[in-house]
Amino acid sequence: MQPRRNVELKGRDPDPAATLAAALAAGAQDHGVLRQRDTYFAAREGRLKLREQDGGGELIAYERADRTDARESAYTLVAVPDPDALRAALDAALGTVVEVVKRRRLLIRDEVRIHLDDVDGLGDFVELEAVAPPTSDLAAEHAKVAELRGALGLSDDRVVAQGYAALLLEAGAARERLVGLARTAMGRARAPYSRFDVGAALRDEAGRLHAGANVENASYPEGSCAETSAIGALVAAGGTAIREIAVMADTELVTPCGGCRQRLAELAAPDVAVHLCGPEGVRRTVTLGELLPLGFAAADLPPAEPAA
Repeated sequence: MQPRRNVELKGRDPDPAATLAAALAAGAQDHGVLRQRDTYFAAREGRLKLREQDGGGELIAYERADRTDARESAYTLVAVPDPDALRAALDAALGTVVEVVKRRRLLIRDEVRIHLDDVDGLGDFVELEAVAPPTSDLAAEHAKVAELRGALGLSDDRVVAQGYAALLLEAGAARERLVGLARTAMGRARAPYSRFDVGAALRDEAGRLHAGANVENASYPEGSCAETSAIGALVAAGGTAIREIAVMADTELVTPCGGCRQRLAELAAPDVAVHLCGPEGVRRTVTLGELLPLGFAAADLPPAEPAA
């Protein structure tokens, strides 16, 4: 089955009443208010969410880049007659990453959906979504979104690249889940020589969570730290950046070793939060820059020699 496609653009909305008036003035038809809950799961590829509204549900698997221009989203919808049962099953099998609860006013103009969203924990947003037929090259959809963007006054400074789930995760919604994944990984560590079990969990740029445990070897240098294992899982799943880190061990205060600080710094900015945890939860939170001051980075390498 070929995935459906649309062109999307999202921005913060400082004046929802004015945006509603502008949309109606532009000829949009008001389809009323929807109350939605989107539950995001830890999918191995892409993004996976269960949307519940009006007593029913849809499972939505999709791929979308996080950019500040109008971008393509490819998605597959599956009707769900029993969302409570499916949510429980997916949570048990994959784990829940975050829930997004919103009040959405839906308007439609020229096959473009206009979403005026009030999102719990985030505030007000306007989202434009032009649904494309299978044969479209998306040029018409981009044009429709651009026209509506102008009519609604959606300026560059208001546009956001990330989805609601990622914004909530940036605000701290992933911390509890990260700690839980690090705890589970610590319990599965293979450390027969040091008997020092460590678990680590990482959140990537798309909001996906990845975990790893330390794996020791009789030839000691051939072992792998928990952070290294988690980085490998992140990269294998398509992640390119680390946005949040949790490390756990049953000791007074665990911190990544020097080598792992360098490995984390290859994919994480200095201001990324690192939660230093014990089995009961977070004991201290620092930044990666505090753990690795004056770190060595790619910018410190000499420039490449020009090709002959």
